[in-house]
Amino acid sequence: MAAAQGPVAPSSPEQNGAVPSEATKKDQNLKRGNWGNQIEFVLTSVGYAVGLGNVWRFPYLCYRNGGGAFMFPYFIMLIFCGIPLFFMELSFGQFASQGCLGVWRISPMFKGVGYGMMVVSTYIGIYYNVVICIAFYYFFSSMTPVLPWTYCNNPWNTPDCMSVLDNPNITNGSQPPALPGNVSQALNQTLKRTSPSEEYWRLYVLKLSDDIGNFGEVRLPLLGCLGVSWVVVFLCLIRGVKSSGKVVYFTATFPYVVLTILFIRGVTLEGAFTGIMYYLTPQWDKILEAKVWGDAASQIFYSLGCAWGGLVTMASYNKFHNNCYRDSVIISITNCATSVYAGFVIFSILGFMANHLGVDVSRVADHGPGLAFVAYPEALTLLPISPLWSLLFFFMLILLGLGTQFCLLETLVTAIVDEVGNEWILQKKTYVTLGVAVAGFLLGIPLTSQAGIYWLLLMDNYAASFSLVIISCIMCVSIMYIYGHQNYFQDIQMMLGFPPPLFFQICWRFVSPAIIFFILIFSVIQYQPITYNQYQYPSWAVAIGFLMALSSVICIPLYALFQFCRTDGDTLLQRLKNATKPSRDWGPALLEHRTGRYAPTIAPSPEDGLEVQPLHPDKAQIPMVGSNGSSRLQDSRI
Repeated sequence: MAAAQGPVAPSSPEQNGAVPSEATKKDQNLKRGNWGNQIEFVLTSVGYAVGLGNVWRFPYLCYRNGGGAFMFPYFIMLIFCGIPLFFMELSFGQFASQGCLGVWRISPMFKGVGYGMMVVSTYIGIYYNVVICIAFYYFFSSMTPVLPWTYCNNPWNTPDCMSVLDNPNITNGSQPPALPGNVSQALNQTLKRTSPSEEYWRLYVLKLSDDIGNFGEVRLPLLGCLGVSWVVVFLCLIRGVKSSGKVVYFTATFPYVVLTILFIRGVTLEGAFTGIMYYLTPQWDKILEAKVWGDAASQIFYSLGCAWGGLVTMASYNKFHNNCYRDSVIISITNCATSVYAGFVIFSILGFMANHLGVDVSRVADHGPGLAFVAYPEALTLLPISPLWSLLFFFMLILLGLGTQFCLLETLVTAIVDEVGNEWILQKKTYVTLGVAVAGFLLGIPLTSQAGIYWLLLMDNYAASFSLVIISCIMCVSIMYIYGHQNYFQDIQMMLGFPPPLFFQICWRFVSPAIIFFILIFSVIQYQPITYNQYQYPSWAVAIGFLMALSSVICIPLYALFQFCRTDGDTLLQRLKNATKPSRDWGPALLEHRTGRYAPTIAPSPEDGLEVQPLHPDKAQIPMVGSNGSSRLQDSRI
């Protein structure tokens, strides 16, 4: 991030580095910095929205909920919930040029929503980097002539292990072969086998303990990979969006290269068509099930990263007149198209594996970590030059994870820097980034223990589940009904040059909140206690999960009460009105954009402590050179 810049040569004052004849102003927020160009923002947002869930969760949901029929409710939810919410968060952050805390000058009583977003991003950032570190571990392990999970002749394998490359009638040489012709016995034995990839994952990589409370030892190889992943994230964010914006040219685009390579390889394999048909074949009777619509809405909501705070943060570094409406449509559709595309890649390989084993695709399909680190790696062992394909696959997972992790860390750092807001912390932002990265690494250490995977899944299921839905719903209501939909539509018209389309106005006010409420009700009705394979989580662990979910939501009423108590007013109703109305410094960050009702009228008192103040008569105006060589008027403090 660019800190305060030194003195520059004066020139004739123009508005924000733009010549009068330009239709679009080239904004430059010298205090916070901006994206180098709009491609960097789009790629970063694509990298943020397109994550590991696109590879391991969507394909599983698709075939579980009716195959091709699931696409119908999925795209309906994208149109009526996903894109509108995405547009709202982008426009919210871009208009105020503030992170997930600073934007709540729009209604200070609801600033707890921003703190809730920070808590959620903290939880996700901790465990997400552990998943990336496991991908790093598999990536390094793939640098061998033979993948270590190919055969059952390793010290960690059990007598039940049977490789798909071995004689399917022999399990690790410890049991006699099935009688020739006894097909049912051979098939039964094949279906009950333990794959070498599963044993490698459970007994060697994780050294999985028998209980979530039994931490055992810290797995030093995983700890080392966790350190590597945090160092990579820190180095890419060392200059904020100025450095991460350059990195995303690679991290956001190369996964598509890998996906395409794996897709071409997958569809040329025998049995690939069977897997793809299993993935796509519509089961139209499931359209009438509420669970299918609930899963579609939840997947859209979670995969786009709504209510994490990342979208608001990334958009806050946009130039004021950027067309975030166009960006929201492009990024949302790209995210969902990637999910569908990844499904073809995954199921072409799983279909090949099912054909090799002579079983149904459903017996080799999995979801979550089981798909990424057990089923798919095992399928890769069947391919010629399997280490090459394994390297490509896990490199793709690393890049997908890093794209999301960049935004999670930047969300926390930006919120802290914007909240403090003085020149010192702007100049020391690199140290804030380092501090957050070190804290994330230390908090992630327990997840590299022998019970780590239990805690990782607990955080994934509870820390970022229904709490996100509540946060998003309150954000919608506070902007549309507390701040006022007409005010917000006027803000967008001031920023973009046109009001939000009527469709989005209706969605923001009625449809999207209704769908979010539906997701919440569906989550409560369909709730089932968390399990991992056959392991049932104890009640105390589930209680911790609920506390993690509650910890982000509780920020909202606690801060609202705090703000209410410190707000002046003769009556309770007056204090409530004062606590919810926009603060004096709400509005565009740069002086030349504060027009209309945001135009400066009186000079605020020094006690206001405004982070970005309008232009005042009592402040000196100094010309600053814009990016195109023309000058601008800026607050003398900047």
